[in-house]
Amino acid sequence: MARPMSLDDAASCPSCGRLLEPQDKFCEACGSKLQRPSVNGSAREQPRRDSTEFDLGLVAGVSDRGLRHRRNEDAMALAATHLATGAAAVAVVCDGVSGSPSPDAAARAAARALAGALMAGLCHNEDPVRTATSATEAAREELVSLALTRHASADDAPATTFVTATLTARAITLCWLGDSRAYWLGPGSTQRLTTDDSVAAEMVAAGQATEAAALAMPQAHTLTRWIGADIREAPHVAVFEPPGPGALLLCSDGLWNYRPDPAGLAQLALPTALTDPLGAASKLIGFALAAGGMDNVTAVLAPFPLTWSLGTAPGEVAWRVPADPIARRART
Repeated sequence: MARPMSLDDAASCPSCGRLLEPQDKFCEACGSKLQRPSVNGSAREQPRRDSTEFDLGLVAGVSDRGLRHRRNEDAMALAATHLATGAAAVAVVCDGVSGSPSPDAAARAAARALAGALMAGLCHNEDPVRTATSATEAAREELVSLALTRHASADDAPATTFVTATLTARAITLCWLGDSRAYWLGPGSTQRLTTDDSVAAEMVAAGQATEAAALAMPQAHTLTRWIGADIREAPHVAVFEPPGPGALLLCSDGLWNYRPDPAGLAQLALPTALTDPLGAASKLIGFALAAGGMDNVTAVLAPFPLTWSLGTAPGEVAWRVPADPIARRART
């Protein structure tokens, strides 16, 4: 546990090592919330929540450890830019597979790789569907590198689920493996945009159980597909054209397990998500924690249509990504 930092300290972020300014409340590099001393100046240590907030205006998200886990094995990454065709953004949510080694590092590594490859495709005007597939392979290669640094065997390699979104002025390109989900939350229409790679989903698809009954089974969340250093899977890719104004939600099962229906999530997030995506994401996290917080929980929201509000020049990219687990390990 990092010690509480004095406002006079020339401190570094305990999560990624970036040097901090005394007034910083969040790390600008990785988004981690920073521990500060109590108002009476006591140096007594307080438990530090593993919680991260990213806000790029066009898209924002919150990732939290939850109430029962000792670390956050979810990760998110966001990027935004202004192209000749208008504002564009990339959002990624990863949920490390708990049965694999270093699931937290796997989620962070995959999130960084996916966001980087997807944004590179946007900036080079490449086909988003084709880019989504190549970004998945780039993330898998990053997990292979992570496995090599940890000397993992083929049967015991880092793995994670993921869901990504590439947002442009007219459409949203989604890509995923596992059970992290995407939802469309509109004032007049809501729908789930992804399908799960899980035992529960396969039972529902085969007509063996209703969704509610399948999710109540002990093996419901057992994954059938994921991205990992030990396996090469072709991801799901879909293109969604929003029917009107609304918000895209990407989330891990730490959220949707408590409220899987799109209408219920829309009731929680709207209308705040249309103008304050960070505030709405925080509300969704608060709901999951109040419901039990049994798992890590991540929610990312992007209002649609995209409205450029950043101070960067056209063509520049604004990033919010987790710390590089490989680089961080090399420093320690």
